[in-house]
Amino acid sequence: MIRYLTIFLSCISILGLWGQQDTYESINNMPQLMIHYQADHGSLSRFYHIQGSPERRERFVRFYTMYRDHLSALSYDAMSVSDQVDYHLMIRKIDNELYLLQKEKEEVSQIDSLIGFGAALYNIEAKRRRGIRLNASSLAGTLGNISSEVTEALEQLKISRAVYDKHLVQRAVQVLRGQQEALKSIWNYYKGYDPEFTWWVKMPKVQMDSVYSLYIEELKNHVDPSKMNQDDGSGIVGKPTGRNELLRLLKRDMIPYTPEELVEIAQKEFAWCDQELLKASREMGFGNDWRAAQEKVKQSYVSPGEQPEAMVKLYNESVDFLKKHNLLTIPPLAEETWRMQMLSPKQQLISPFFLGGETLMIAYPTDEMTHEAKMMSMRGNNPHFSRATVHHELIAGHHLQGYMNRRYKTHRRGQFRTPFWMEGWALYWELLLYEKGFPQSPEDRIGMLFWRMHRCARIMFSLNYHLGVWTPQQCIDFLVDRVGHERDNAEAEVRRSFTTRYPPLYQLAYMTGGLQFYALKQELVDSGTMTFRQFHDAVLHENAMPVELLRFILKKESVPKNYDTSWRFYNR
Repeated sequence: MIRYLTIFLSCISILGLWGQQDTYESINNMPQLMIHYQADHGSLSRFYHIQGSPERRERFVRFYTMYRDHLSALSYDAMSVSDQVDYHLMIRKIDNELYLLQKEKEEVSQIDSLIGFGAALYNIEAKRRRGIRLNASSLAGTLGNISSEVTEALEQLKISRAVYDKHLVQRAVQVLRGQQEALKSIWNYYKGYDPEFTWWVKMPKVQMDSVYSLYIEELKNHVDPSKMNQDDGSGIVGKPTGRNELLRLLKRDMIPYTPEELVEIAQKEFAWCDQELLKASREMGFGNDWRAAQEKVKQSYVSPGEQPEAMVKLYNESVDFLKKHNLLTIPPLAEETWRMQMLSPKQQLISPFFLGGETLMIAYPTDEMTHEAKMMSMRGNNPHFSRATVHHELIAGHHLQGYMNRRYKTHRRGQFRTPFWMEGWALYWELLLYEKGFPQSPEDRIGMLFWRMHRCARIMFSLNYHLGVWTPQQCIDFLVDRVGHERDNAEAEVRRSFTTRYPPLYQLAYMTGGLQFYALKQELVDSGTMTFRQFHDAVLHENAMPVELLRFILKKESVPKNYDTSWRFYNR
């Protein structure tokens, strides 16, 4: 018996040492550290799942701080360029998360009187996670007290003229819904398994849920009207980010330009498109009347039911072009496994064109749409316009990106991506294929230029909106008048940009990221340092990151430890 006990204790000791070594403190390998970081983050996110709780906020502050301290203690100068890039990817991510948590803490402190009712739920929910049996009658009393406090606050709020900044109301709603989620977590665990719990808690839970919902809806009515974004008639009410936050986000994503400079770049690119558009219009016999030429192109739409086959034709043409010019390696499995899906009318209100990746999602009319909506959808998704979007969504764009991301440098997936890499890469192929002669006719060029102008317009309208210069209606009108959008499609584009979960920089990341990749192509391919195939394969083998960091890897140049964004990539 003593012998077996000794062996058992030895095993425990060995396992304890192994477990101690298998933590981030013992890891100097950057890819492995990033894998641990993302796995640890996932474990903590699933455990501390109540949004807005002090417990969650404080735990993640400790988590990010510990990882940052560990990074700072590593021997940076001894790292490879690839590891240095990974170091910067982690620092960039951690610093951003710490900033957001500090902002959350500051905002919560300003609204304690609006959200403090359910604080007791956090400790109760923490006990629930470990399965501790609760005193059901005591919990029922606690829920009753909380309901009474919220009811009283609700009545006071109804007669009060108090108003709050919109972002503080949004934060309060987030915290209150987190408290509701804590109650739901408690209820779902014990109900039915503990008869005493169900008997005591059922009605207090229903009462508290009800009064919380009423309180949240009333609180939304107390946003300071002087600081609210009013409906300008478009029906689109978003939340402009403001210049300071735009500057912070641009620095985070390693774009060393001001919003105003990016608008100026977009204007220059737009002017280039204008000249190309006039050339195509003249070739079509319309002189300088590019709108008439564009209208003819829009009339080339295919009949209902024929759009998928038309898109397969464009896909085959683009892949054949890529192979003919030896532009990159295309794995046979990537060609084999993409598929199609049609977007519903409801989805087309937000996404009136293609979406893509492994699945190409096609926007085209259904029998549920009005005649006017059907015509706008068909005109806006004609084959010449789609010539720029099929390879953007499939190969060599998003589908191939996703395929390679799952196979190479996978430690960089997930939290370390940026839209300037994701959307910039797909947009870069629009620029490159236009340059290399993929459009076969002036109609094709007009179709591809439509999308290129649209990407320029995205920079202009999204930044002008977030700077507080343009309203949503002005953005819609700009897309209609300056780019040639169908009005329904323009409204859907603006609605998608400002009322969904897309972050403020997302829409400008297409052209901006594309220009970054194009500048990198000029440095490495046009100079003769790499072939097109070598360059494109190398990009896809490094996975997602700011293009400025990718530049260090491909040029085999060390990254200074305290490096800040400085690559002025635009040179037109």
